[in-house]
Amino acid sequence: MMDKQTQLEIEAATFRRILKHLQTKTDVQNIDLMNLADFCRNCFSKWYMAEAKERDVDIDYEAAREVVYGMTFAEWKEKYQLPATPEQLAEFEAGEARRKGG
Repeated sequence: MMDKQTQLEIEAATFRRILKHLQTKTDVQNIDLMNLADFCRNCFSKWYMAEAKERDVDIDYEAAREVVYGMTFAEWKEKYQLPATPEQLAEFEAGEARRKGG
């Protein structure tokens, strides 16, 4: 059984590894992540911001995105985001309806 500090360090290191992976896999589009797993880089940004708020740390959405993307969202979007295909958009809309219980 590991102690709480070791568990926390492992969890933090794992999170950093996930972020690094998402930052280097720029060919994986957010819409693909949403369509496959119901979360994307923006979700991570929102979760990061929410957890900061729980700890009375004031961080806005754009600052949280910069943590997750490793650069500003505008920069990432310009460099790596491709237009969504009609198929991706249709799948995303179906997922949105499912997520909203519709």
